[in-house]
Amino acid sequence: MVTLDDLDRRLIAALREDGRASVASLARDLGVARATVNSRLERLISSGTVIGFTVRVREELDPLAIHAVAFIEVEGRTTDRVIRELRGFPEIIALHTTNGGWDLVAEMRTETLTEFDRVLGRIRRIEGVVNSETSLLLSSVLR
Repeated sequence: MVTLDDLDRRLIAALREDGRASVASLARDLGVARATVNSRLERLISSGTVIGFTVRVREELDPLAIHAVAFIEVEGRTTDRVIRELRGFPEIIALHTTNGGWDLVAEMRTETLTEFDRVLGRIRRIEGVVNSETSLLLSSVLR
């Protein structure tokens, strides 16, 4: 496991802002040499700390316009099996274990409310899921 220092964290933050930033501009913004940025980035990728780069789409133009968070309660020791099944849902973009009243939190995206309703039904039919609560995300005020 790689231990991140302040420069690593600042590099990751800069890449979150602009994953297409050139090494030269990153070096300039971070106040270090290009070779330093290259070596840090290579280390972060090879260690698995940085697992990829992606594109962010303006929300009002995003074809996957329905965003939601589903809180899921599972029965007894079925969590691992439920997680395996949920991993197969392309509409689930992130899945988290949690503490408190819910066992899992799933972040979901679909194109339509009809598709969203279908996905909720599939989640609720998974053996071991005993309860769920879902909230649609209306707008993002901070990312």
